[in-house]
Amino acid sequence: MNWYFVVLSKYVQFQGRSRRKEFWFFTLINAFISMACGMVDTTLQLPTVVEGYGILAALYAAFAFIPTVAVTVRRLHDQDRTGWWALIMLIPIVGILVLLYFMLQDSTAGSNRFGSNPKQSDSTTFSV
Repeated sequence: MNWYFVVLSKYVQFQGRSRRKEFWFFTLINAFISMACGMVDTTLQLPTVVEGYGILAALYAAFAFIPTVAVTVRRLHDQDRTGWWALIMLIPIVGILVLLYFMLQDSTAGSNRFGSNPKQSDSTTFSV
């Protein structure tokens, strides 16, 4: 859960680099929270904002949008790619698969134009 809060603490930080661990733990916890919001919406029969999204799920999606984009950009920076590569997901199917491939790749070794390697400079460890 700490990795989720690390990303939230960098809410609008698009500079720097993020490790795979940071990205994937945030994505996992984000998915669980989204599913929980959806279940609460369904259980309480809350009004839907958009088809399939109850009010609680829609509010959470709006809250999590910017941190999700920021951690995705920082993850791309970790591989020495510009954050503009995130826009590739707008291409149906192929774009999402390419972005998934990028998110699965390891960091570039050492420093790159976006900063030092967070694996090597991360003095803080979190237990999960």
